[in-house]
Amino acid sequence: MLRISVKAFLLCLLIILPFSMYAQDGAYGAYTPYSIFGIGELRKEGTAFNSSMGGVGIATRNKRFINYLNPASVTARDTLSFMADIGLSQKNTVFRQGEMKSGNNTFNMYDFIISFPIYRSSAFMIGVTPFSDLGYSFTTRVTDPDIIGNTNLISYNAYGNGSVYQLFAGGAATFWKRLSLGAEVIYYFGTLDKVYSQSFTDASYNSAQGVSNLLIRSTTAKLGLQYEQRIGEDMSMVFGATYRFRSGIRGSSENYETLGSVSDTLHYSYSDNSGVSIADELGVGVSFRKGDKWSLELNYLRAGWDKSGMDRTAGFSVESDVMFSTAATNSFRAGFEIVPNRNDIRYYRKRMSYRVGVYYEEEYYRLDGNKVSSTGVTFGVTLPIPRLYNGITIGVDIGQKGSLKHNMIRERYAMFVVGFNLHDIWFRKTQYE
Repeated sequence: MLRISVKAFLLCLLIILPFSMYAQDGAYGAYTPYSIFGIGELRKEGTAFNSSMGGVGIATRNKRFINYLNPASVTARDTLSFMADIGLSQKNTVFRQGEMKSGNNTFNMYDFIISFPIYRSSAFMIGVTPFSDLGYSFTTRVTDPDIIGNTNLISYNAYGNGSVYQLFAGGAATFWKRLSLGAEVIYYFGTLDKVYSQSFTDASYNSAQGVSNLLIRSTTAKLGLQYEQRIGEDMSMVFGATYRFRSGIRGSSENYETLGSVSDTLHYSYSDNSGVSIADELGVGVSFRKGDKWSLELNYLRAGWDKSGMDRTAGFSVESDVMFSTAATNSFRAGFEIVPNRNDIRYYRKRMSYRVGVYYEEEYYRLDGNKVSSTGVTFGVTLPIPRLYNGITIGVDIGQKGSLKHNMIRERYAMFVVGFNLHDIWFRKTQYE
């Protein structure tokens, strides 16, 4: 069985790696003008399974999928089972501000996670996923004679690219068959590059350029618990909670400006006590499950980004006509899953898992004091593959971020996620008669 698992694992790597290399080679991990602030656009965490249910997972205990949103859930598995999850995402966005419209699409790796048992009721998982993405490129041209005078056309350009990833490893154990406790260590790493320039069509005027290169490093921990209670013959309720600790950002911020051929470079280094941090986050959730038939889950999360210090630190804050300030965030998520008949031997569609979800999430910043939020609805299905719990999960997230009020940008998007769920049995002894 171990040989089969390794073959399946290597086959998936051969399939996925060319796509991920294409996605990262000169492309944006995400594209949104809002990513110009702070550390970019925060990714909605979770696998394709979580994404297709509105992003829930704090109270999820499903032995068919890896759920890294709560480290305590890693114990929900069959004994001796090896599991892996590999995901890809593709997002299409239409932007509008006033009468201006534009569009963009991105393709990226979504997650790569493996999980396996340790001893009896304990298990372990390790993986890497994007945490935030920076991606934007826009130009403003000034042609008003009263402003440009004799300088001819003036162009203002802004460009940004980069990502912050999280590498995590966690484990959990179950006590008294009801209470599961888990812990996870998370390491954040990545680079973010921001470029601003001003140029003139009249060569007698010097162009100007400002560059910020951010190196991000941070380490934190996450705790999780889940308590399962039977409330009927074939029904159960799970209460879940997670807490991620605040973590100071280490690294450096190189900021320099050029005016013609003259360059002025400022280099900053920051450590855990520099006042710049990734926010702590508290999450709670409750789920109801009826056997292998259906499940319903509700989640709430709150993160303290108002204490991150990014709005007053060079490289993270942006000098513009818009006032950028960080703020605490609230998120509400709900998801529902149903399987008509898991064991139907005649109709394949009855063995498929169908999901729907909704969410409301606040961004970690305010623009001129105005809140920026996202709302959306999700749909998904898992196509089971014969033998064990292998399957392909397909999800779509349709939503809107921002609005047309206060001269902000409205984003309407459709994101497609595909997840490959791998499952096998390790270390099972061959039986001979």
